[in-house]
Amino acid sequence: MAYDTIRMTLEDGLGTITLARPDKMNSLNSVMRRELLEALGQATQEARAIVLTGEGRGFCAGQDLGDASDFESLDLERTLREEYEPLLQLITDSPAPVIAAVNGVAAGAGCNLALAADVVIAARSATFTQAFARIGLIPDAGGTFWLPRLVGRARAMAMCLFTDAIPAETAAEWGLIWQAVDDEALPARAQEMGRRLANGPSVAFRLLKEAMKGAASNDFEAQLALEAKLQGEAGKSRDFREGVLAFIQKRPAKFEGR
Repeated sequence: MAYDTIRMTLEDGLGTITLARPDKMNSLNSVMRRELLEALGQATQEARAIVLTGEGRGFCAGQDLGDASDFESLDLERTLREEYEPLLQLITDSPAPVIAAVNGVAAGAGCNLALAADVVIAARSATFTQAFARIGLIPDAGGTFWLPRLVGRARAMAMCLFTDAIPAETAAEWGLIWQAVDDEALPARAQEMGRRLANGPSVAFRLLKEAMKGAASNDFEAQLALEAKLQGEAGKSRDFREGVLAFIQKRPAKFEGR
């Protein structure tokens, strides 16, 4: 399907979605949110791994403030509940692992869109900014959920209060993201990681995401019970059988994703 604000490819189980408004630093307007929701919906059904990245100098500069210029009709709660939340839920609930390859500026909702992914890698020139206070808002799009869990309350509060841009290498040191790589290496690195996941044990990856999600609210006893339940399901998969046989036969596993 042709899109106006994004590009999508699906090849060998890997879905790649590129935000494509480079003249606007890939800021999120209503059209992009709608198209991104549609593309992610397709990718979560058809792909075994997903890479989300941006075109040009920015990954995503957040909300397109041009959409917010009519203050009389502006309803940020509605926009978040009806347009952002379904998008973020698709990423977090996706059975396929999602990699955010941050190629440049990730600010505001764009930063938090990246943080919703399962793995975040970034070009060394990329920055992560909670810019909301600059225009009198609080972090949204999941920012207040992810930040304290990833970097702790002290750093999360400072990022939000002072709105400083955090360089990719610092973000990696803090645990905000997985790793920073040289700018020119990012596209190939993202595709390599995506293909590796697309060829992996998809059943286990889906169950791993479920287990990690449960860990956010479970106590130790409940989490042990969830692990046992999910491991029981993983143990019945063809991927598990193939993995064991490959280990015994000293050969690479050929997972089917079932």
